[in-house]
Amino acid sequence: MIKRMFGAAVRATLVASVFSMPAILLPGTSADTIQMVVLLSLVAALLVFVEYSSEYPSLIEFRNAPPFNRIRFLALFATVLLLTLISRGEVAPTPAVETLTMIGSAVGNAMDFPFSPVRLMVLLAPDAATPPELDQVRMHAGFSYLISLFMLMVFVVLVRLMDWPLSHGAFNFWVNLPLFDPTAGGDVLRRLKRDSHVNVALGFLLPFLIPAVLKTASVFAVSLSLTDPQTLIWTMSAWAFLPISLIMRGVALMRIADLIEEKRRRAYAQADLQVA
Repeated sequence: MIKRMFGAAVRATLVASVFSMPAILLPGTSADTIQMVVLLSLVAALLVFVEYSSEYPSLIEFRNAPPFNRIRFLALFATVLLLTLISRGEVAPTPAVETLTMIGSAVGNAMDFPFSPVRLMVLLAPDAATPPELDQVRMHAGFSYLISLFMLMVFVVLVRLMDWPLSHGAFNFWVNLPLFDPTAGGDVLRRLKRDSHVNVALGFLLPFLIPAVLKTASVFAVSLSLTDPQTLIWTMSAWAFLPISLIMRGVALMRIADLIEEKRRRAYAQADLQVA
């Protein structure tokens, strides 16, 4: 009980730090913005604490199948931290931040080619954006997308080479997939594979769909101000994190489907031997 509460408190603190990081580290943040960010951070921390302090999950999937959620959190944490440091370097440069900016510029330029997701995000910049502002958008987009791709590769390696999730013990299907309704009808195996395909396909399409949706929305509503550092950080972080998170979920669901199929195959084979 105490160990679970302590773990929940640590996770809640880490989640709150991610939400508050840009507002705290970036200079010139207004008091109203800081108050709003603190409120959102407390709400997010409370939700995480309640979820992880309870014995059984209600919202968060794969809670007892590490390191699925840890990889997703590290991807978001690293993205927000690096983009915040790059934006801070525009006002308060340091040798370390300047090196990071050079790396980000090289990554952004390498990933900015015709019809690439990075190019589509650069096209979201306002027409009046200056070349340095365009470089910032390109740098943030390239860096965030690269971090997400790296974390996806790490998870795929864990699934293929380290036998996730069985490497951490028996996998409890109903505890780790609380949002999956087994009574919805149809074979569980078929539904898992269908959901896996949908998540992977949507994850591949979202980096292209999100810029198109934002561009269309800017015609009928107020467009995003990508010249504002905090807006730029959260826009790029969400744009890179959501698709990779969906792909990871799709890969995880397919892995669970493979385990169920293998278990069924063994059970059928054993039943046939008993009959024979």
